Amino acid sequence: MRPIGRRLVVWALLLAFAGGSIVLMIHMPGRSHRGPLAPLRGEEAALRDRLRRHVTVLAGEIGERNQWRPAALHAASAYLEAAFEQIGDRVASEAFPVDGQQVRNLVVNRPGTGRADEIVVVGGHYDSVLGSPGANDNATGAAAVVEVARLLAGRRHARTLRFAAFVNEEPPFFQTEGMGSLLHARRARERGEKVVAMLSLETIGYYADTPGSQAYPFPLGLLYPTRGDFVGFVGDTGSRSLVREAIRSFRAHAAFPSEGAAVPGLLPGVGWSDHWAFWQAGYSAIMVTDTALYRYPAYHSVEDTPEKVDYDRLARVVAGLAPVVAELAGSAATAR
Repeated sequence: MRPIGRRLVVWALLLAFAGGSIVLMIHMPGRSHRGPLAPLRGEEAALRDRLRRHVTVLAGEIGERNQWRPAALHAASAYLEAAFEQIGDRVASEAFPVDGQQVRNLVVNRPGTGRADEIVVVGGHYDSVLGSPGANDNATGAAAVVEVARLLAGRRHARTLRFAAFVNEEPPFFQTEGMGSLLHARRARERGEKVVAMLSLETIGYYADTPGSQAYPFPLGLLYPTRGDFVGFVGDTGSRSLVREAIRSFRAHAAFPSEGAAVPGLLPGVGWSDHWAFWQAGYSAIMVTDTALYRYPAYHSVEDTPEKVDYDRLARVVAGLAPVVAELAGSAATAR
């Protein structure tokens, strides 16, 4: 073969490999919902109102909550603890010291019936970044964890379900020893726990229908929609199976736009939440998100206030996540 012919073959093979890799990263089962959204039903409307109340308390009445505002941080954890207890769950306090202060994760375990040693974690952080009331980031995620737990109350499940509200996800604690989810994931690994799936609910309350309202890290903008009207299921390449399983289930149960990606974790934003901590412990974990800074103008600012949240669409997302978690846990629709 002539040299020019060899070079063409090599380039063709490289392009084929790249194309195949891209397909593996972005091709997802099922179809994203298209068209208008149906009016909320009675149960979904009630869910919307509960979510609004949680976000209003956390980001409005309590407001900025972090280690520089310890009273607010403690008030937020106490509120979430009471919300779990109102559902009927027993809450474990996973306390630890950071910079001379005691902070805590909140953990709820619902033991499985057949494969109790296998654990599905649903978590979200409840702290806010310095200088922000954190309505969307991440009162929406913390509220969603509580309400998914409520929607699945009274159900039997083969795997153990764990609901967690994590502290200290925001800088300067992100990806440090002071990050609540990192401590939790490491302790789970030390105990030999078999976490088979972790869903991080992160910044899930802002949606926009105008073209150009959605941005991405390069080169994902070449592959995904320009409207920020969808919820994203995001993981690294090692969590591809979980991304695909979760979005397949969501699309089967929710009439709401959704996109999925299993891409290298080094891409900006892909690992920017509590699922990153579980990757460090060797667990499969994904983030469910509205893409945060790639869509939300008030990200990490004083403007991240409760009225910015789209509670109707947040309710649709949370209602769609409950059956996803149920399927991952092998739940049955029978009372405990």
